Amino acid sequence: MKILLFSTLMLFGFSSFAQEVSLSFVGDIMLADDPGKYIKQGGDPFKEFRQDLKKTDFAIGNLECPVSTKGQELKEKPVTFRAHPSSIKVLKGLFHAVGLANNHTGDYGTEAFLETLEVLKKNQIHSFGGGKNLKEAHRALYLEKNGLKIAVLAYNDFKPRSFEASSENPGLAWIEDDQVLHDLAEVKKQGADVIIPFLHWGWEYEGSPNQRQIEIARLMIDNGASIVVGGHPHVTQKFSEYKGKKIIWSLGNFVFDGFPEGPRRIGWLLQFTVTKNSVKDLKVIRAHLTEGGIPRRDGEVDLKSEEFSGL
Repeated sequence: MKILLFSTLMLFGFSSFAQEVSLSFVGDIMLADDPGKYIKQGGDPFKEFRQDLKKTDFAIGNLECPVSTKGQELKEKPVTFRAHPSSIKVLKGLFHAVGLANNHTGDYGTEAFLETLEVLKKNQIHSFGGGKNLKEAHRALYLEKNGLKIAVLAYNDFKPRSFEASSENPGLAWIEDDQVLHDLAEVKKQGADVIIPFLHWGWEYEGSPNQRQIEIARLMIDNGASIVVGGHPHVTQKFSEYKGKKIIWSLGNFVFDGFPEGPRRIGWLLQFTVTKNSVKDLKVIRAHLTEGGIPRRDGEVDLKSEEFSGL
């Protein structure tokens, strides 16, 4: 009788409990300039967040620069970044994957972008939202654990459009409604239990999403997205909810220098748990960036506060 009861618990209790996966997401990670110098001197930008990131099954961020010694700076672009390949050591063993769909991935051209792909692969860090052609750029990152299959897709929606991948050329995934619908249908066909779009979108320094963002987020949720996570504006933006699904419009900066004291030096480490039918246990840890762009842990915050809810 005891054996039968234990077997029943294993089948219906413990097994269902096991079908959960925890994730961490951070916004823009820029490893050039002052953060790059800090790393070269032996500093670890993620020191105060390592324990938080390691508590979850997977940690994901947006890599806001090529990591390369190759290529030529795009002269027509007012702000460009390129980090040395050695800087990737601070991500290794901490971040499972990084998104490449952003407005700085192509700052030093195709040669630097391709080396970035190789550097990440060599350091066992998965990349998504960018690739050697359109198909690779739009390929989902699949995370599988505890009986769950999670698909994460990355897209950019901020100029320059010249960074976009084509059928023959390397680059990033751009937000096009038809392509997004195709990608969402594909991950569902592949048996994804959870779908998470990770978006680089919106206007810089704006505190609220624009109408285009609202339309994109709702389109994604209408077609299977479990939660939508965004970044790029260099400031955090309040959460929204649509059809019971959360939209995190902007996580803000995480490792990034060059900003004055204020909202541009605040970022969020977002954590949550997914099951086959839900996204739960949302938690945010605030990061306060130093003048040199290094995040300092500024405490866990109440998601019901005005900082988060209201849009």
